[in-house]
Amino acid sequence: MLAELLSGTNSHDRRIGAEALVRGLVERGAIGLVTTHDLALTSIAGTLNGHALNVHFEDHLEGGEIRFDYQLRPGVVTRSNALELMRAVGLDV
Repeated sequence: MLAELLSGTNSHDRRIGAEALVRGLVERGAIGLVTTHDLALTSIAGTLNGHALNVHFEDHLEGGEIRFDYQLRPGVVTRSNALELMRAVGLDV
């Protein structure tokens, strides 16, 4: 499992580098998971000729804490929790 590929890299270079890394692994027959919060990286799956797909968990905020249901669903998550979490810690966003 790879988590948050090339974090700390600017978004443009990160996307190019992450795609090259994942493509290289797929070409070598690798099987695994890549996790990210960066929605721009979800487009990589579409460049791999059916060798990758996007899935996500649903979540909700409960008592100021994030709760996941841990049920894989097809596609890219359509709901964001980041702003809710920022508000939960007192950030005025």
